Amino acid sequence: MAGDVQTVVFLSLVLDLFAFTIPLPLFPRLIEWYTVRESSDPTGFLSQTLNFVSTIRGVLYKPSIHSKKWDVVLLGGLMGSVFSTLQFIVSPRIGSLSDKYGRKRILLITMIGNILSAILWIQSTTFASYMLSRVVGGLSEGNVQLAIAILSDVTTPANRSKALAHVGIAFAICFCIGPPIGAYFASRPLPASMNTFGLELNVYAVPAAITLVLLLLETLFLAVALPETRGQRTQAVNEKKPGENGHTKPKASVEQRLNILKSLRRLHFLFLGVFSGVEFTLTFLTFDLFDWNNRQNGALIGSIGIISALLQGGYVRRATSKVGEGVMARRGVSACFAGLVLLALLPNFISSQPTLAFRLLQGAAVCMAFTSATVVNSLTAFASLQCDEAAFDPITGKPTKEHAQLAKGKALGQFRSSGQLGRAIGPLLACASYWTFGPSVTYTISSAAMFALYASMKTIAATQSS
Repeated sequence: MAGDVQTVVFLSLVLDLFAFTIPLPLFPRLIEWYTVRESSDPTGFLSQTLNFVSTIRGVLYKPSIHSKKWDVVLLGGLMGSVFSTLQFIVSPRIGSLSDKYGRKRILLITMIGNILSAILWIQSTTFASYMLSRVVGGLSEGNVQLAIAILSDVTTPANRSKALAHVGIAFAICFCIGPPIGAYFASRPLPASMNTFGLELNVYAVPAAITLVLLLLETLFLAVALPETRGQRTQAVNEKKPGENGHTKPKASVEQRLNILKSLRRLHFLFLGVFSGVEFTLTFLTFDLFDWNNRQNGALIGSIGIISALLQGGYVRRATSKVGEGVMARRGVSACFAGLVLLALLPNFISSQPTLAFRLLQGAAVCMAFTSATVVNSLTAFASLQCDEAAFDPITGKPTKEHAQLAKGKALGQFRSSGQLGRAIGPLLACASYWTFGPSVTYTISSAAMFALYASMKTIAATQSS
């Protein structure tokens, strides 16, 4: 059964993340479209926001020196922050509900919210209505965290990391295909038949409609193919990990596992606080310095996904079982540091040596791909291994009671929540820094923060995951 469930989860993740990645390269041009459309309305939500941005811009620096495109960068940071802030709030609750009512039931309920979010995007002709779609999506998204809980339900600690690598592979595959397809269909006009109904739709209604179809297919697929896994008895679940002397190694105490989870949540928050800011500003960097369009940004994100997928399948799954989740995560952080150094150098060559600047961007993309393939997946697997496993009383056959803080749904929900808080703060800080000081200073500070994080991970890298 475990193999069948893993296949169902993987395919559903591909559908879900395909839908999630389609709009990624569209954000800069989408904000630009709303800006042109609503700037003439002084009472509108976007106009008031832009006026505030312009006022602060005039105080902090001379507009004649700094690009006004940086205003778009800051608005992009706000958009990215809203979704993640809401995920930070609801993720623990979604996890706890899945512990109580079952993974499948809660997952299907969250899919209804995702579908509503896509419908709102199709019809969002104002910046306020688009932000409403982001709010609904942020409150509803639960596929990734529940997929991790489901895979943890049906696997043993010995094969947990390999199973959870499916999540990373799904991310990588969708980052290969989602952004380029989103960019391609962004340039396709709406069908003429839509105009006959007098409907006014979003400029990117075609990519939004594709997102809606994918989410509908995912919901139907999950309803038919996914069994309930909460409390699933897994083979060899109570086996202990062999030690070096051949004796079984007992699982860490409850207190030790709670402390490890606390450390992992802190690392998850700090890492994504830096990485998500870099990740989010990357397409704005190419928009600002290279004047790239949607297709070029889609190709960049897609190339990162391809490299990440190859690394996931060919290196990470094999190496993690040998070196451990902590070591693999630390390697990914070091790669991120290297990529940030390259991005910090890039703006210095954009005018004098544009070819070198492009090569630096390519090198940074490779480093980001390695980071995407390793850090979050390894930390997630590490966190999952600290949770209580499904166990049954040998006499009654009934499930034994889990520790309240170590139930998979709640513990993994809290872990994801810490990362989403980092994702909420990171884009805002990175975009504000970019907006105020420019890309070189922003990426220099980020590289220093990432190096400090790498140094602080020495202890967790030496800690046994289970």
